Amino acid sequence: MAEHHHQREADDPVRARRAVIARWTLLANRLGYLILALGVAVFVIAFAVGFSGPLATTVIVCLVVSSVLLAPSIVLGYAVRAAERDDVEQGR
Repeated sequence: MAEHHHQREADDPVRARRAVIARWTLLANRLGYLILALGVAVFVIAFAVGFSGPLATTVIVCLVVSSVLLAPSIVLGYAVRAAERDDVEQGR
């Protein structure tokens, strides 16, 4: 089955491009959640030891970077899955 799926991707440039987008969105999603977890961990540490400038800046930077990564990756991930589901339903 997987071999058949890869053959369809090779034959169809739209599916091949969609697969590339899916891989990049997965990477951005994982990295975004990792950075978000780092921000939460730094926040907990800062809360325990007292907020300082560098700790607060680190939390803010982590939240901004994770948002920049996660917002488009989540939307594109849903779009890719919807397009694949539509292709399957239409028999393409």
